[in-house]
Amino acid sequence: MEELVIRDADVVDGSGDHSYRADVVVDGGRIVSIVKEAADAGCQRPKARRELDAEGLVLAPGFIDMHAHSDLALLRDPDHSAKAAQGVTLEVLGQDGLSYAPVDDRTLGEVRRAIAGWNGPGDDIDFDWRSVGEYLDRLDRGIAVNAAYLIPQGTVRALAVGWEDREATPGELDRMRQLVAEGMEQGAVGMSSGLTYTPGMYAEDAELTELCRVVASYGGYYCPHHRSYGAGALEAYEEMVALTREADCPLHLAHATMNFGVNKGRAPELLSLLDDALDAGADITLDTYPYTPGCTTLVALLPSWASEGGPEEILRRLADDGTAERIRHHLEVTGSDGCHGVPVEWETIEISGVGDPALGEYVGRTVLESARVRGESPWVVARELLLKDRLAPTILQHVGHEENVRAIMRHRVHTGGSDGILQGAKPHPRAYGTFPHYLGHYVRELGVLPLEECVAHLTSRPAARLRLADRGLVREGYKADLVLFDPGTVAAGSTFDEPRTLPTGIPHVLVDGRFVIEDGRRTDVLAGRAVRRSPR
Repeated sequence: MEELVIRDADVVDGSGDHSYRADVVVDGGRIVSIVKEAADAGCQRPKARRELDAEGLVLAPGFIDMHAHSDLALLRDPDHSAKAAQGVTLEVLGQDGLSYAPVDDRTLGEVRRAIAGWNGPGDDIDFDWRSVGEYLDRLDRGIAVNAAYLIPQGTVRALAVGWEDREATPGELDRMRQLVAEGMEQGAVGMSSGLTYTPGMYAEDAELTELCRVVASYGGYYCPHHRSYGAGALEAYEEMVALTREADCPLHLAHATMNFGVNKGRAPELLSLLDDALDAGADITLDTYPYTPGCTTLVALLPSWASEGGPEEILRRLADDGTAERIRHHLEVTGSDGCHGVPVEWETIEISGVGDPALGEYVGRTVLESARVRGESPWVVARELLLKDRLAPTILQHVGHEENVRAIMRHRVHTGGSDGILQGAKPHPRAYGTFPHYLGHYVRELGVLPLEECVAHLTSRPAARLRLADRGLVREGYKADLVLFDPGTVAAGSTFDEPRTLPTGIPHVLVDGRFVIEDGRRTDVLAGRAVRRSPR
């Protein structure tokens, strides 16, 4: 007898088609049968050792978070309710060109300092891996939800070239090609870049194109955080489209937003650009989160020249009064490349987390608010915070536009990604709320998307991008990564004031046919594993 039958569910199967009522039988981690309209037809109903009454609930494929920053959180926090409670059953890690494999001892230390604001310093982690394959093996020991991995181009460049702003030598480029090929062979699904973060931003298009050719040869995709989401954003999108067309590599645009005042109301221009490329044969997808503010690290706003050489060089430059004044001028007057070519508006920069608890007074305030309290200029406050906290502060950037968010999420190649940074005392609520916020706010309350279409955005579309033949749909033979939610009550509990509040209306989540959320509570099940690239 099979393990589980989910009885009388309203199945929204991920295809975008209309829902149907069915009994769904799960056994051995897979969906083994679907009996449609069983109760109404009076047919023999399937039996199992356990029955779950799903009356009034939607049964959907588990949600796929196409842009996650849980690289260490999955190892640190076996509970991981931040994602499991949202119905997420698969996260894509290694984002924005910086993560923890492939590395050597030197690069690992540098990367840990560079992205401590995203993932914490990692002092509680046993970094017993160096290669992509070894990291995926570490995930296979058991995690809350499944995880796929993108090779981080910035980390690859740090390993082969260093943190200098210069062109790679032919030998260094060969080494980067080799590292990308090895990562793909070991199971990565593609490559990411952070082209407003060092050292990835130092790569010219020719270098990126060569690495994308390697990724494409293994059936992977390129996921860039491109060179600007502010001034020159459209040109930055065009650059990525042209680059990947040249490399014949599929393109997935990370957190595809149009931010800052210069881009208010300009989402239709981006979508027109993408439609033209798609109609011409380009292979493009994108992800977004359903909120207007962004989230990154405070140090990321600095001009790229100030970050050359890595974290210790940044601190040295900040400590020098003359150099610090040059940094201020680029931030406040010129518009640094780290701030997307737009002069920083300190009233939009809210400190969301610090590494040193003694600096907690800054959290929840904008830099401008802290400056007024202290009777100092915003730059003095920001500089002091970066130095005292050794580059660890995270920030919210209140620079988005609701009309852009809504327009982009309707697009035919849109998928969902939380970009969830789980660090800090007051993280962005998207980390805990992205998927129920789509379903509750944008589907039920605003009607921006029909329910069936929204579920497809969060399930089958990302599964297709990841080339997963047995996930993303409720189908016989598919993996039993499933979520049950109440369409009338599902909602994000997280807010900007209480960002770690769990969602409502999602009573059950299954990974590999096992309950990781049951009756709204986290179980002790660690059914997640690394999801490796499918052979081409």
